[in-house]
Amino acid sequence: MYNWPIMMPAIAEIFLACAIMALMMLGAYSKKEKALDLVMPATLMVLFITAILVIWVGGEKRLAFNGLFIVDHFAQMMKLMVLLASFLTILISRDFIKREGMAKFEYPILLTFATLGMLMMISANDLMSLYIGLELQSLSLYVMAAFQRNSVRSTEAGLKYFVLGALSSGMLLYGCSLIYGFTGTTSFTVLAANFDGIEHASLGVIIGVIFLLTGLAFKISAVPFHMWTPDVYEGAPTSVTAFFAVAPKIAAMALLLRVMVGAFGDLINDWQQVIIVISMASMALGALAAIAQTNIKRLMAYSSIGHIGFALIGLAAGSEEAIQAVIIYLAIYLVMNIGTFTCILCMKRQDRMVEDISDLAGLKSTNPLLALALMIFMFSMAGIPPLVGFMGKLFVFKAAIEQGLIALTIVGAIASVISAFYYLRIIKIMYFDEPVDAFDKINSKSIRLVLICTGVITATMILYLPLITNPAAHAAASLFAG
Repeated sequence: MYNWPIMMPAIAEIFLACAIMALMMLGAYSKKEKALDLVMPATLMVLFITAILVIWVGGEKRLAFNGLFIVDHFAQMMKLMVLLASFLTILISRDFIKREGMAKFEYPILLTFATLGMLMMISANDLMSLYIGLELQSLSLYVMAAFQRNSVRSTEAGLKYFVLGALSSGMLLYGCSLIYGFTGTTSFTVLAANFDGIEHASLGVIIGVIFLLTGLAFKISAVPFHMWTPDVYEGAPTSVTAFFAVAPKIAAMALLLRVMVGAFGDLINDWQQVIIVISMASMALGALAAIAQTNIKRLMAYSSIGHIGFALIGLAAGSEEAIQAVIIYLAIYLVMNIGTFTCILCMKRQDRMVEDISDLAGLKSTNPLLALALMIFMFSMAGIPPLVGFMGKLFVFKAAIEQGLIALTIVGAIASVISAFYYLRIIKIMYFDEPVDAFDKINSKSIRLVLICTGVITATMILYLPLITNPAAHAAASLFAG
């Protein structure tokens, strides 16, 4: 007989897993032409209920499944961010997948499967549960990348993602095996206790941690493990790219924070330099490589690589305030990217998607509201005050300076200035170039709603920033509570 009180910390994940199976049955036994219309709103309801359950479980530290699964304020906040990203992605996907011949009920179910994997990743408290959550997410994302089966680009994107993803999973598993071999445990709690007060670990453990970092760096598209990102972002269906750009990045960063701070926090002298190099390289590549891009999805791929570099500044600093800064940065990143990809989904003429940046020429004249929204997101991503993107960078820079990482902060500031060029170039094209053919009218109420909400939040969040900073402070404190 199951001991339900012991399993209560995982009630949100248990509900989501059961709901996914019910959704699959609903889709399979519905008429083909009505299956998606039944499953998609049901999926939105399931995600909403899951978020309610996450809130209901609370942020008090609790363990489940013999310590494999952990719930705390950190897990709670990151899960809510992932669920919000998934909810908004499904909301803006409906019209796109119908128009592009992808109207299959499996689409929202695969996305929800990936979300379940992300929730498990965030609550992983053991190398075994880490891998299970990571692979549950990844297997769903491989299929989603190639979901547009009549598109060569989509199939190629899925294949590239699968091959490189399998390589990264192998490296991660090798790192886990080394850590287990040299420590005799896979539990984050026991690992943290073993390394308590130790300045340097054995060489075998350090190599294992490096391989583990390599596997996780692939999932967040950090340099030099970013090679899949531009091709997959460009080739995958646009709504899938929107999902890739936000939810998996947040979940993988949450997992990286929990592993490095929770399990190996006392070994910061051994892994800090690696994170600094990865952060610098990601910011530099994201700033420089995006300049030459003409496809807006490829540009957003390099932009996401750069943003991950900025987030890694906080991890490199390693303090409680720095982790708080990373959480704030990810929350801001979520809003900006969902808003930007909602704008990209509006880039269509005669029901055909267009992706060249030059297609935005004169958008101010043909669709002033869309141009205004995209301008807000571009200014915010560039870190122009008083928009909220500026505050995200300010928090991570401040945390790095407090820990003496001056060189890393300088590289971040320079990368931020360089990256402003390609963000401002988009604004220049929209507002000062000669107009081209207008985009199709935005008929989707859900897209308009998401566009307005994300635009307003991006423009005004600085006025009510404590709504983000205070929960982020609690989340960071719970991560350091042991």
